[in-house]
Amino acid sequence: MEIVTGLIIGLVIGGIAAYFFASQSNKKRVEESNRQADLAIQEARLTAKRMEDEAAVKAEKIVGKAEAENERIKQQKIQEAKERYAQMRQELETEKTQHQLKLKEMEMEVLSQQKDLKAEQDAFQGKIDEVNARKTDLENREIELGTLRENLDKQLKIVQKKKEELDAANEERIKALENIAKLSQQDAKDQLLEAVRAKSESEVMAIVKEAVSQAKLNANKEAKKIVIQTIQRMAAEFTIENTVSVFNLENDDMKGQIIGREGRNIRALESATGVEIIVDDTPEAIVISSFDPIRREIARLSLQRLVADGRIHPQRIEEVVAKVSKQLEEQIIEIGERTVIELGIHGLNPAIVRMVGRMRFRSSYGQNLLKHSIETAELCSIMAAELGMNPKQIKMAKRAGLLHDIGKVAEEETELSHSLVGEHANNTANTRSSSTPWAPTTTR
Repeated sequence: MEIVTGLIIGLVIGGIAAYFFASQSNKKRVEESNRQADLAIQEARLTAKRMEDEAAVKAEKIVGKAEAENERIKQQKIQEAKERYAQMRQELETEKTQHQLKLKEMEMEVLSQQKDLKAEQDAFQGKIDEVNARKTDLENREIELGTLRENLDKQLKIVQKKKEELDAANEERIKALENIAKLSQQDAKDQLLEAVRAKSESEVMAIVKEAVSQAKLNANKEAKKIVIQTIQRMAAEFTIENTVSVFNLENDDMKGQIIGREGRNIRALESATGVEIIVDDTPEAIVISSFDPIRREIARLSLQRLVADGRIHPQRIEEVVAKVSKQLEEQIIEIGERTVIELGIHGLNPAIVRMVGRMRFRSSYGQNLLKHSIETAELCSIMAAELGMNPKQIKMAKRAGLLHDIGKVAEEETELSHSLVGEHANNTANTRSSSTPWAPTTTR
């Protein structure tokens, strides 16, 4: 704008100068110059106006562009702020959820501790009540014993007095008898002792016999009581350890799929495997219960495959259980064959080899039955070698050690039992026909 104004002023000054020059030279030229000056001034004004309008338009475009850019930057900042807020909110929700889970776990732990403390308090209170009851009984019995003691003291005094009277009467009677029987007191005593001894011997024998019978009866009762108490103390932990398996889940949502609609999946699984599946409030775990460890293993492996696959329905359950049973049977045979090969025992019936493999899934007195049988076989071979037996007898001893607990894995009413009986008879005959009359046996 200043440039335009300066231009206009310059033009005006030029016009005035031209006017003065024209007035000196020629009036017409002056008028012409004035007219041209007016035209130039008018044109300059139009040019200035046009340039002013263009500058205003450009300024409006620049301002609009700046406002649009400013609005874009503003919207971008608002969007970034929203995203940051959403991210912070999500992080806060996650942290809040974790804190809630921790609080829930701590609450469950506190509740469990409170239950345990309550149980201990109840047990302690029961013991206190029992002690108080016993104390009351003891006080009452002590009072009764005091009364009885006083009565006994009185009765003892009466008895002592009567004894003195009886002794005096006996002395008089003995003297009278001596006078009548013409026997001394010693002779009469000897005859009386002989008669009493003859009579008392039979009575003493009967009393001794009765006492021995009573002692045997009490001993049997006490022995049974001790055995029952021991079994009751050990049975719970031993039974849980040998009849229960725990299957862990990734989340508790899988429990609903395992149960199925109206429980059809879990019923199909229990029917196919022959185990009992317990789904309770235990987090991320279900319990497989059965006295047969092989069935428990089949159920565990089947559940593992079904959960990994995600398709759980009765038909799929039957297919998976059949496949797992077949694979486990092959694994049992492979374990049995590998065991007899490692021990160097050859010529066993395939059914017995299979039973050796089944030992892998059994336990005996808290120890794996297969490991125990292998250790027994090694011990039997070492003892047979120490006794100077020949290699054939050492192998026989090792075989006896391996098969000493074979009855713990025998199946009911199978042809396997007949093959076992036949092989046992052959082994017995071979052992008896050997030059050494000793046959290694191990019991446990």
